[in-house]
This record gives sequence, C-alpha cells and structure tokens, in this order.
Amino acid sequence: MTDIEICHSSCHSRRMTTNPNPSPPSPSSEPAPRRRLGTTGPAVFPLGLGCMGMSALYGESDRAESLATVHAALDAGVTLLDTGDFYGMGHNELLINEALRTAPAAAREKALTSVKFGALRTVEGGFTGYDGRPAAVKNFLAYSLQRLGRDHIDIYRIARVDPDVPIEETVGAIAEAVEAGHVRHIGLSEVGADTLRRAASVAPIADLQIEYSLISRGIEDRILPTARELGIGITAYGVLSRGLISGHFGRDRALAPGDFRGMSPRFQGDNLDRNLDLVDALRKVAGGKGVSVAQTAIAWVLSRGEDIVPLVGARRRDRLAEALGAMEVTLDAADLAAIEEAVPAGAAAGERYPSAQMAHLDSEH
Repeated sequence: MTDIEICHSSCHSRRMTTNPNPSPPSPSSEPAPRRRLGTTGPAVFPLGLGCMGMSALYGESDRAESLATVHAALDAGVTLLDTGDFYGMGHNELLINEALRTAPAAAREKALTSVKFGALRTVEGGFTGYDGRPAAVKNFLAYSLQRLGRDHIDIYRIARVDPDVPIEETVGAIAEAVEAGHVRHIGLSEVGADTLRRAASVAPIADLQIEYSLISRGIEDRILPTARELGIGITAYGVLSRGLISGHFGRDRALAPGDFRGMSPRFQGDNLDRNLDLVDALRKVAGGKGVSVAQTAIAWVLSRGEDIVPLVGARRRDRLAEALGAMEVTLDAADLAAIEEAVPAGAAAGERYPSAQMAHLDSEH
C-alpha cells in the first residue's frame, strides 16, 4: 500500500512573461503579508512550502537543490514548512533540520514546522496503516523533535485518522503535548466535517490540511463551511494536483522510477488525456493574463479566502519562484468565470488517489 501527503494576499495585478528559470523574489523591507491559520493558529506567509517531494514519491531528488529551495523560500518570506515523519522514512525531517541549521538566524527564527505523523511502514517502505493511540503520539513526537533538532513543533497532526482510535483520544494526546510545551498548535489532515467537529470539541484546532485545487473541490460542500464555522484554517495541499495542472506535465511525459503518479488514476490513459484537455483550456485563460498555468491555478486557491494557505511542493528554485509569482496575480470576477468555464467543478477524470488510499480518507466518507 502506498500513501501520499503532498504539501492570496491582496496584491497588485500585473501582466508578466514567465521566465523558464526565474529566481525567487529578493527580500523586501516591506512587512510580508500574512494569513492566520484559524482563530487560534499562527499568522503565516500566504504560501507554505510542502517538502515531501524532496525526500519521497517523485523519484530521485537533488539534495543540494532541495536545501537551496528551502533557503530561497525562507529568504522570500515563506514561514510554514510542511513535512511528515514518514516522508523518506525520516529523511525529510533531517533535511529540514539541515536547511534550518544552515539558514540565516533571522529566517530560522521565523520558520514554523508543520508535521504529520501516524503512518506505519515496512522495512521495504510500504505503508500498513496508521496509529493514533496516545502512547504512539508521544513516541512519534519524540523522534520528530530529535530529527528536526527543535524543542517544539509548531503544528502537529495525524496524517490519517486511525479507525481503531477515537479522534478525541488522538487529539487529546496532542493537547497534552501542547500543555507540556512540545507542540504549539493542533492540526488535522484529511478529515470529514463530523470528525472535524468532534476533534474541535476536545481542544482548539488551528488548521485542517486537505487537498484543494481546481480539480479537487470536494471540501466545498461540507468540510470548508464546517471549518469556517469552527474557526479552523485550511492548509491546502495538491494545489497543482501533483503537477497535473501545473502546465509543465506533457501528454508523452515518462515518469521516473519510484514516482507514485504512475499509480494515480488521474495520470492514467484516457483520464490523463481528459485532464490535460482541462489544462489546455486553463492555459488560454492564463495566457490572456500573461501569467503561467501554475500561477493561475495557485492564484485561484488563494482567491478562495484569507483562511486558506496553499502549500506548494516545489523541489527547485525556479518552480518556487513561479509559485511565489501567483501572489501577484489578481483574479477579478471575469477571470474567475473564465476559469470556471475552463475547469468546471467535478470535471476531473479519475479519483485523486488509488482506491486503497481513498479508503483511508475520512474526508471521503
């Protein structure tokens, strides 16, 4: 079994030509924009950096470029670094440790860590389930603190609900870690509206991390309204649907060995062709604004509300720079209507995960 966690301020509009190798914006003397994660969570830069791809599930990665990308993100003002203790079997947390140790002190002090836990793995790297027992929560936390080289984690969350453990018990254990000073805020991942409500009855929840993009809009029916009712923010992963709607994924692209997208329904056969037809339609909208497809897709997520913080899974500095450029894209009513026409809700072909992983998503039940 495999599993994946992947990872809009009011800005001035501009027309821009996409540079294939742009550099991240230089730090500005102006205060960086912020979005607060719910009513109890921290204020963060409007985009977070999802670090999973630097260690797992997309084939080989370049360690030096990964570190440089984290540093470039911090230099640009990004504050939220998202990881999971099971990304690369701990590799990702160690990578973030090194990136923060070698970053300027000012950037390091502003960095916030968001960590998912709970996945159980085999020696070969397969996934066998999730463990949300209170004792397991404390055990996972101890190892993460050691690997990250920090005395606390800013947002801690179970990656998937353990069906054998009431969410109240898992959240209660994290709440004890908050009281002890080892965790600052409690988060959740891929839970449905009812579970969200149950969890919030135990302790304040800062944010829900969940997939949200132009082609993954399931949260709009019940989950997003419930989160807003409860004062819980959203950190949106998969905003480019694992590169599918980035504008960089071609119809004849061969995936590298170890790239999990080879098993993703949306990247298979006719599904891929139909989904890339949507991207072609979106490309026309983006071209009319002089911006890239990826920037348009990210700007759309940013436009959904100030309580939503997209996570961009950039593994390279040029992709990071492109993503940051989305903050300068303003979408007016006409733009949003054109995007809706190009990519209507529910138009994607294929589920967002293989069936075995869909079964683990409380958000889908």
